[in-house]
Amino acid sequence: MSGIPELFEARAPAGETLTDGDNASWLQCWHDRQTGFHQAAINPLLTRFWPELGLDVASRIFVPLCGKSLDMLWLAQQGHEVIGVELSPIAVRAFFKENRLRPTRRPAGLLTLWQAGRISILCGDYFALTSSELGQIDAVYDRAALTAFPEDVRLLYVAHLKLILPTSGKVFILTTEMPDSGALPAQTLEADPELMTLYGAAFNIELLHVEHAFEPHPEGSHLPPEALAHKVYRLSLKSGESCLATGN
Repeated sequence: MSGIPELFEARAPAGETLTDGDNASWLQCWHDRQTGFHQAAINPLLTRFWPELGLDVASRIFVPLCGKSLDMLWLAQQGHEVIGVELSPIAVRAFFKENRLRPTRRPAGLLTLWQAGRISILCGDYFALTSSELGQIDAVYDRAALTAFPEDVRLLYVAHLKLILPTSGKVFILTTEMPDSGALPAQTLEADPELMTLYGAAFNIELLHVEHAFEPHPEGSHLPPEALAHKVYRLSLKSGESCLATGN
């Protein structure tokens, strides 16, 4: 998505998953508390549009690259079982500590499962996660997980997501896009071309909402504010597109 800075400074070579350098960069962000991407409040677009998925109360929700997102608390408060995955143990530990939760911990494949009540976080590499550890999932909540990856890795992120999702899985995506300076207003009301390219072959894509906003320029108040478009997407796997297989 245009205008979104990548949170990994190192770049993975085309056709490969994240390198040790990529993972180290992400871990360093949490170590140095460079976590400006973390939202200190529950996302209002989540609470407003989540009901559009029409999920049962007891649905299981997957949150990739969850960090210490408070959105997981809200999802659990709706009665859902929430399963996040996060590389940084600092982020995982902070989530449970800051929300006064006492998790249990146990190995889960190549990851470590932290669990308290209806919230579980698998600590480890997203690409090491298999359907065996994840279990049945009814929906995915993605707020900036896709755009946290280098562009070279985003297609692999989507491919892995498709691999571990069942055919009935839905995906709820929140993106923040920075329109090109020459973009027409009508163009900001369309689905993002990169998202269409990444998901279009395997998923039905619906753009539910577009909300325009202005935010302070990251390089200082002497520069004009940036125009942003916050978008809400609902995706569903096309018939026969799941690659889920026994042993994954």
